[in-house]
Amino acid sequence: MGFETTVLLLTWVAIALLAFVVSGLVRRVHHLGTGVRTAELGPAPGSAAPQFGRLTAGLSPGPSPGPSPGRADRTLLLFLDADCGVCPQVLAELRDVLDGSGRTLPVAALFADRALEGGHEGIEVFAGEAGLFEEYRIPAVPFAVLADGSGRVRTARPVGSPGALRDLLETVLETLPETAVGRQHAPVDGGTP
Repeated sequence: MGFETTVLLLTWVAIALLAFVVSGLVRRVHHLGTGVRTAELGPAPGSAAPQFGRLTAGLSPGPSPGPSPGRADRTLLLFLDADCGVCPQVLAELRDVLDGSGRTLPVAALFADRALEGGHEGIEVFAGEAGLFEEYRIPAVPFAVLADGSGRVRTARPVGSPGALRDLLETVLETLPETAVGRQHAPVDGGTP
């Protein structure tokens, strides 16, 4: 075999290898273009909030009725855990934002197992709600679901820091007139408001 034949053979081998590499890259780019499909976090906006009537039965709409009699315009469902390190800070931030704004919002704090010992005064507390965490597809705590008076989810997102909860609440509170927001309630676990 001569020099020219060897070079020609090596050139064709290099072209074949390059074709395989380009083919693999095109396949990867196509895969990236289709996007990664992951399960949604929490319920989708516009969907019905599971067991909303049961969770809001004890919450009062305040001085001005919402879209339906006996129900507030918006309700915050806050999913927490007693062993969560940031959950007490998120609850404290909730109280600070509501107190600082001069407005209140019906809030239900939901715990998969046992509730926090304190820090939830004036908030409706539901302990032992692990099944509800599954129904709402809660991936991690703290997680906030804001529902309207008809029980439709307006937004659902993780609030892994006090700042994230503050951002959500400030957006919600600035869109409501002062008289359209409900008031907080004493916990159902026998705590004092």
